Amino acid sequence: MLLDVRDLKTYFRTKWGPARAVDGVSFSLDAGETFALVGESGCGKTVTALSIMQLVPQPAGYYAGGAILYKGRDLMRLPEVEKRRLRGRELSMIFQEPMSSLNPVLTIGYQLMEPLRYHQRLSPAAARKKALELLELVRLPDPEQRLQQYPHQLSGGMQQRVMIAIAMACEPGLLIADEPTTALDVTVQAEVLELMKALQAQKGTAILLITHDLGVVAQLADRVAVMYAGRIVEVAPRPQLLDNPAHPYTVRLLQSLPTRTRRDQALQTIEGRVPPAHALPPGCRFAPRCHMVQPACWQVDPPLLPVDAEHHAACILYDVKRQGRRITPAEVHLPPQPRPRPPGQTSGEPLLRLEGLCVHFPLRRGVLKRVVGYVRAVDGVDLTLRRGETLALVGESGCGKTTLGKAVLQLVRPTAGRVLLDGQDLTRLSRRQLHPYRRRMQIVFQDPYAALDPRMMVGEIVMEGMAAHGIGRSRREREERARAILAQVGLDPQMLYRYPHEFSGGQRQRIGIARCLAVEPEFLVCDEATSALDVSVQAQILNLLERLQAELGLTYLFITHNLGVVEYLADEVAVMYLGRIVERGPTAAIFSSPCHPYTRALLAAVPRLDARGAEKLHLPGEVPSPIHPPPGCHFHPRCPYAMPHCRQAYPPAYTVADGHTVRCFLYADNPPA
Repeated sequence: MLLDVRDLKTYFRTKWGPARAVDGVSFSLDAGETFALVGESGCGKTVTALSIMQLVPQPAGYYAGGAILYKGRDLMRLPEVEKRRLRGRELSMIFQEPMSSLNPVLTIGYQLMEPLRYHQRLSPAAARKKALELLELVRLPDPEQRLQQYPHQLSGGMQQRVMIAIAMACEPGLLIADEPTTALDVTVQAEVLELMKALQAQKGTAILLITHDLGVVAQLADRVAVMYAGRIVEVAPRPQLLDNPAHPYTVRLLQSLPTRTRRDQALQTIEGRVPPAHALPPGCRFAPRCHMVQPACWQVDPPLLPVDAEHHAACILYDVKRQGRRITPAEVHLPPQPRPRPPGQTSGEPLLRLEGLCVHFPLRRGVLKRVVGYVRAVDGVDLTLRRGETLALVGESGCGKTTLGKAVLQLVRPTAGRVLLDGQDLTRLSRRQLHPYRRRMQIVFQDPYAALDPRMMVGEIVMEGMAAHGIGRSRREREERARAILAQVGLDPQMLYRYPHEFSGGQRQRIGIARCLAVEPEFLVCDEATSALDVSVQAQILNLLERLQAELGLTYLFITHNLGVVEYLADEVAVMYLGRIVERGPTAAIFSSPCHPYTRALLAAVPRLDARGAEKLHLPGEVPSPIHPPPGCHFHPRCPYAMPHCRQAYPPAYTVADGHTVRCFLYADNPPA
């Protein structure tokens, strides 16, 4: 046994009393094993990792009990000097946000060589040589050049690979990976996960994986523990937990995931939120949100009880003496509920049409700020959205998705092309002429907190658009309408007089949606509207968007990198690469028969619960710069099927089926010579 955590208790001092962030957590980890901790935000996963690393901030945080044994030594009882020797050499951690973890004023080479010189006492020349080997090991291109660069000069995927290289520099026995792929595109995520598996197999490193992405768990973990409110509520080998979850909380988490098989069902949601660590309820901590709650749950805080030999759940349902019989996990599952609007049911009437849309940002240099080039963020896009339809726009970061959404709303003025709303070209209208059209088109932003003015109460935020568009004859009438809209999005109307910081992330996103609905729009751009949310909150927002679409006939342009959400929600999918649409078609066709090599690579990279062990398609290289896009087909430098003419001409749109088009010479009847 490499790591043995016994009854760990990590508390924080607050003005309300001790916050029990980790409250009696026990688990073990063997060499070469991957153990995953999953659960919603605020459950104590990261604090558990920081406790193992002995990095809990003090004096606010303190260890109230338990033991952390690493190779038989209790880390909590070691002197600080010994702890520093272990960190980096025996224990390493990959933090969630690489840009905030890497020092912005030090080069990549300095930060990579620092642990080598401190822990292994290597000379500068030897440390540099080892640093180059590590960058090659994590498949970072041009390692010599990267050593001289600073973190801001690397992409997010490159930064994360540097973090892995630093963490693996001294070949630690235990690697803690805290949400290592949260902010990454699916293609980069796939590379990082494959890299971690390869390094583990090569070095025999044990991995403690902290994540909320159950697809990543399915791909990487050997055993899984589910945390809730500071405690582990279920632990089992990965196949048993994912295929046959036992605790009601785990069941609800898994049933809230959007998948293709649930396209005709509403997602299960978990109402409420994780209780604050300073005000934990008596008895079972999940009881206030549990669909299987019993009277005894309010008094009894159950220990982990056996479901079978290696599967345990902290739920009195599995207390055979109390229940009088052995409950099966299947009895805890919820029956499916129908969706309010099955996908594919649209009127067919066009609402919005894009024709040759371009957005080029000028690059200026020199004293006179002369234009020396252009960033071709959007470079000739043709799209049609039908009324009542959900069109998903997908692609890697930097491909132009958000710029396209802003250009549709005229928040960014297009360089060329047309945006037709019911036949009216919005690009030709002045700011004053655009004003009535603003009411018909709204946007839900990615970060609900940054999108809401922290100085305004919710009522003022929701009523601001009404006042701007003359909705309501008086403030009192607008206030009554705001109350009704809050109720429509599932919030208490009394919340009008509270500020954004008083709400959870999911509630703030509902406020953002309420602000849009206040002006009675027809069309919504949802820009990564669920990417910052837990899966349980994500399910609530997706169900809300579905219900509003069914009730109000809304049309959505859904911009996202989460292909699981796309597969569940969208009627049609447009795949974007370097400013252009490379494939467009019905969701079922795109996911079952992808045509463009880029689309195939995107879909193959998605970690799935129902495709464990599936072959991955490696996509080499990074997205090229939109300042100097490659000649011909922009994807040809990364395409495994590139032909000579792909380097010379950009392919036109070929129709492969009804409503399914692709820009790839592989589908030309007579490709160019």
